[in-house]
Amino acid sequence: MNRTIVWSPASEKDFAGILEYLDSKWGIDVTNRFIDKLDGILEHIKRNPGQYPLIFKKLKIRKCVITKHNTLYYRYNQNQIEILRIYDTRQDPRKLNFH
Repeated sequence: MNRTIVWSPASEKDFAGILEYLDSKWGIDVTNRFIDKLDGILEHIKRNPGQYPLIFKKLKIRKCVITKHNTLYYRYNQNQIEILRIYDTRQDPRKLNFH
């Protein structure tokens, strides 16, 4: 099944912030490697969305570690994969919400 990927406004903001940080601190090569890694993970999720652990059963949220500092949170149904957050794990975990 070919599900479409939909980014939440929070995940778009998270992604932009991560790219800005990587580019300013580490340069374009590191930024591009992160983008490539995320693209590969999204392709895996599209092929098998249930492969990553379910962490919030009631909300059907799954967790995928991208790097040791970044984690992707998503949920899916028959038609789409919703990217909820790309969270920097060095932040206060109380800031992580899915609304």
